Amino acid sequence: MNKVTVRVPATSANCGPGFDTLGLAVDLYNEATYEITDTKGFQLEVTGEGAEYLKPFGRNLAFASFLRVWNKVMDGKRIGLKVKMINRIPMSRGLGSSSSAIVAGLYAANCLCDNYYTRDELLNIATEIEGHPDNVAPAIYGGFTISYMENSEAHSLKLIPAKPLQFIAVVPDSKLPTVLARQAIPKTIPHGDAVYNASRASLLVGALASGNYEYLSMALDDKLHQPYRAHLIPGLYDVFAAAKAAGAYNAIISGAGSTVMAYAAPEADGEAIAKAMVATFAQQGEHACYHILHLDTQGVQAI
Repeated sequence: MNKVTVRVPATSANCGPGFDTLGLAVDLYNEATYEITDTKGFQLEVTGEGAEYLKPFGRNLAFASFLRVWNKVMDGKRIGLKVKMINRIPMSRGLGSSSSAIVAGLYAANCLCDNYYTRDELLNIATEIEGHPDNVAPAIYGGFTISYMENSEAHSLKLIPAKPLQFIAVVPDSKLPTVLARQAIPKTIPHGDAVYNASRASLLVGALASGNYEYLSMALDDKLHQPYRAHLIPGLYDVFAAAKAAGAYNAIISGAGSTVMAYAAPEADGEAIAKAMVATFAQQGEHACYHILHLDTQGVQAI
């Protein structure tokens, strides 16, 4: 086999209080076809997000991650590589666009190498590239993931929540690079804030596992990263309040932002929640679009 198409879900990391630990996959997908060719070098065709500036070179995550597996398994065998991408995940908006490229490349190469690595092994390679596992884990496994590091190895526990949820992702036009969002976080925090987040992260996992979603209003609160990033997303807390007023349990910064994601019951009016959040962003002079999403439970797949 010299050609494979893979589908990777968008992801939302942190999930409020679970900084660099919690993540989930949603049903918004990038697709990428990887083809080994007789023509040496890289070829790239992109439809959708990033079409205007993604280029075919070795540092492109879609190529670099593929070669990370290929070169190891195939002992550096030189190939030509053509990639066709259909990108639906917004870039630099906190929905895992970079993780999707990493996971797509690793998984495609692994498929073309007779599945040399397990998904758990791919998680570790992806974490080495990304720097932390909270986005790559749900992209690989699907569902809600609890990730941790032990002796420099990444591990992740997959959880399927007891009951369905809606995830209303409101995506501002303004990008927020992850490096800028990380620079906003202080190196130390008060002990009380650490306890606050430990309790909320524990409550969040418990609420999802038990189906007691009435606790989500408090469980999604955070003092570890969102207060320090709020100034990067004008009107953030007003958008949170608008989501709750319109029927959501609560809302959080998705990943590093700028996307704000509301969590809501399946019977809630997702359109009304989304439009209330969009209108609140508009009051700050920020145009935004929205996606009403649901949990992806499979993670990356060959299609």
